[in-house]
Order: sequence, then C-alpha cells, then structure tokens
Amino acid sequence: MTDQETQQQDVINKVYEYAAALMVKEKKSAYETKQALIAKGLDNEIATIVVDNLEKKIHDAKKERANKDMLYGGLWFIGGSVVTAVTYGAASGGGSYVVAWGAILFGAIQFIKGLVNSGS
Repeated sequence: MTDQETQQQDVINKVYEYAAALMVKEKKSAYETKQALIAKGLDNEIATIVVDNLEKKIHDAKKERANKDMLYGGLWFIGGSVVTAVTYGAASGGGSYVVAWGAILFGAIQFIKGLVNSGS
C-alpha cells in the first residue's frame, strides 16, 4: 500500500469508528448518525453507505449472539434434564436423586432470550 492509500484507509476507519460509536455507545438512530456524518462533511451518499453497512454489521452481530444464546441455553437445559433423569432412574428403587433445576431454568431462560433476540 502506498502512503496515500494508507491515509485513505485510516480516514475510512475513523469515519466508521465515529459512526459506530454514535450508533452503539450513544444509541443514536440511523437517521441521527447519518445527519452527524453529513454535519462532519460527508456527502449524503457516502453517509448513507456507512450507516447502511454499520446497520448490517450490528444486525449480524446481534443475530450471532442470539444463536449462541440458543445453543448454550439448549445445552444447559438438556444437560440439567439428563442429570435429573439419570439420577432419578438410579434412585427408582429407593434413595435420593438430583433435580438440576438451576441448569434447567438457566438454560430455558437463555434459550428463550436467544429466540426472542433472533427475531429482531
């Protein structure tokens, strides 16, 4: 890369960092972020491209997080259910067993959280 190309890439990175900070940290809407970029000197078309790209990245990151929540929530729920079923089966002739309600409840909540967030 030439020095000019490196400088251009640095400027592009700074624009995206600024816009991302507005949208994520300051919870600005896409419209507000676009207007802030225009106020900083970007033309309307470039500001729209930056905001659209960031909205897609943010959506993809939320979707990935929701999928992880569903996966790990499901694993906790199944694991807790298996522990409960195995210890219950072992105690069927008498004795005590473990109800892994914490793992079951935590898993169910995490799974439902992921399911709800996957639709947004």
